[in-house]
Amino acid sequence: MNKGFTLAMTNYHFIVSLIVHANLITKQILTILLKRFYMMFRIEKIITGIFLLVFMCGSVKAQISPPGLGDANTALWSAFGVKRQLDSLGKKQSLSYIALGRKSSPDHYNLISKQAIIVLNHEVYHSFAPNQQYSYAVSYRRQPSYESSAPYEKESTEQEFRIYGRYAYTFKLGENWKLKNTVRQEFRKFFTADFHNAEENFQLRTRIKSQLTYNLSKKNNQKLALSAEGLFSTSYLNEPEQKWTPFGYREMRIAVYYMFNIPHSPFTMDIGYMDDLIRGSTSIKKGGVHYLAVDLIWNLPFKK
Repeated sequence: MNKGFTLAMTNYHFIVSLIVHANLITKQILTILLKRFYMMFRIEKIITGIFLLVFMCGSVKAQISPPGLGDANTALWSAFGVKRQLDSLGKKQSLSYIALGRKSSPDHYNLISKQAIIVLNHEVYHSFAPNQQYSYAVSYRRQPSYESSAPYEKESTEQEFRIYGRYAYTFKLGENWKLKNTVRQEFRKFFTADFHNAEENFQLRTRIKSQLTYNLSKKNNQKLALSAEGLFSTSYLNEPEQKWTPFGYREMRIAVYYMFNIPHSPFTMDIGYMDDLIRGSTSIKKGGVHYLAVDLIWNLPFKK
């Protein structure tokens, strides 16, 4: 047998073995980190503290926050956006992005196990007064649902069309601190994969969010952000009968983000962790759904 061929096959098997072992080690490390993170920051202890901190304190660089992906242990959210300045004064801008979400099944911590969502979103912002901003947006989302028992096979796919408006007020707290309080009102319309009526016809949802941001360093515009968001909604159902559900609290999303500019480029990167606490879910008994979130934003200047 040709020695060169034998050596090539040996190298090939060696590389494949390394890749397999690397994947196994990566999964083990992610599982250990997530479990330790939960033990260090038990939600019963931090939820009150965060709200006290945020509301006692009241234009930050906006990250693309993950949506709710339903019951799971862990989830991965990644997005690519294009932010464009729409005027020479820097008061108007738009952000368009495409994003993908994946999640684990309820019985393990593999955060890329199942496809969770695909999102197309376009939002326009206007800073109309000092420290004040409003925005409006349109969005399309496609989200599969899975059976509630093992082996958690795909059950159906739901489509969502969303429009929303947002108002934000930012407080400057000294040289390095900012607090941004936001109210966002959404209208969500649902369809099945073939555009028939879904079980939930449409939903009105109110989101109240506060985000505290600290300027870590002027080098690469590094920032650290801590946020808490409460979600309240009412829905009009098609099934089992046509009726309104009571308006009330549905979930809480708590997030920590590190944000920075990539040197010598027009790109901004945001890396974060989010804990989604869904009322009445199985995941809330385990401390919520733990997200790893990464988004990359391409910043384009104003052009006449």
